[in-house]
Amino acid sequence: MRIVSILIVLFLGFSSCKDVGKKEIEKKETPVVTAITSPVEKNSSLPFLFSDGKKILMSWVEKENDSLTQLRYSEFLEREWRPTQNILRGNDWFVNWADFPAIAENNGSLISHVLKKSSAGTYSYDIKLNLLPEGEKEWKTDLPLHTDGTPTEHGFVSALPYKEGFFITWLDGRNTEEDENGNRGAMTLRAAEVSVTGDVRNETELDARICDCCQTTAVITANGPVVMYRDRSEDEVRDMSIVRWDDGSWTAPQTVYSDNWQIKGCPVNGPKASNIGNALVMAWFTAADKPKVQIIFSSDGGLGFDSPIIVSEANPLGRVDVILLNEHEAIVSWVDHDEKAQLKAMKVNRDGSQGKQYVISDVITSRQSGFPQMERVGGELLFAWTYVSKEQSKVKTALVPLKNF
Repeated sequence: MRIVSILIVLFLGFSSCKDVGKKEIEKKETPVVTAITSPVEKNSSLPFLFSDGKKILMSWVEKENDSLTQLRYSEFLEREWRPTQNILRGNDWFVNWADFPAIAENNGSLISHVLKKSSAGTYSYDIKLNLLPEGEKEWKTDLPLHTDGTPTEHGFVSALPYKEGFFITWLDGRNTEEDENGNRGAMTLRAAEVSVTGDVRNETELDARICDCCQTTAVITANGPVVMYRDRSEDEVRDMSIVRWDDGSWTAPQTVYSDNWQIKGCPVNGPKASNIGNALVMAWFTAADKPKVQIIFSSDGGLGFDSPIIVSEANPLGRVDVILLNEHEAIVSWVDHDEKAQLKAMKVNRDGSQGKQYVISDVITSRQSGFPQMERVGGELLFAWTYVSKEQSKVKTALVPLKNF
């Protein structure tokens, strides 16, 4: 009997140790990607993430019916999305998979934009600003950014907090309007400063001929604003260019790196940049010889750049984003398409060394999936993308610990 009791105790002991071990393993093996409950409803898409290092905001659009669209936003706080806030709705917007509304904040004041149709033409729309000054409850909507009055394309906005207001750059098609001889000019790059009440100042043309429909990207370095974009030569070479605010004036456009991608149509695949002071990194897609995603570092605010580092040349679709962690390291995200399309992310060091590629989510290759977003939240990265099924589209979000990269 005593032997039986001992055996029972030993069995229970082994079982207990086994259970504890199992619990410890389960505790350690936490998922790399943690889904965050999204604040959005069905029929939502086109997320945009904004961060100033302190506050995280996300804007997106929701289709209420075939003609009515709603622009909304939410703040990400303590690892969850706060209740959704409405900005405005409209039935005369140009809603595009690559050229979508965005939001930014400066000392409590908010700015967003939509593209509003200016004529019956399909590609005829203006950029309209919406502003919510600090302390006010009602958005000031439908404010003009440009006043050229031409029934042409205006869009691909980048907006950043700057001084007491915002710095904004955009693609402007005022010169593309057909003249009496049937001639059209090129798409231009313009920039301006906007106050928190909507006053537009210092509007200027930065480049007189650029790619027609690739996103712009901008940062505010220690020297001032820097804008990066896909340029367009007379020979239809569409590589990345940069203009910088330097000692009271804008520099002439300069090529960041000569991929020599000659293509007659716009690839709809713009760059993304990130900075800490004058340390700067840019990620971009090219298909000059074959499709690839690259990043490039600068230590002097874009005056000079290192050699580019190839991130992916398997079969990338581009749609990049990038976050600079410090002077030497960055996280880059992009969409790859091997057997299936996937949103991926990876750490890249300025010396060319690279970390493990992480799959954030499966996506689809069609335009409906849009351009995924990425921002840093303390020791984690926050991702947002459009999930598309046969029934609907919906914005999804997730967190990934930085220590995993």
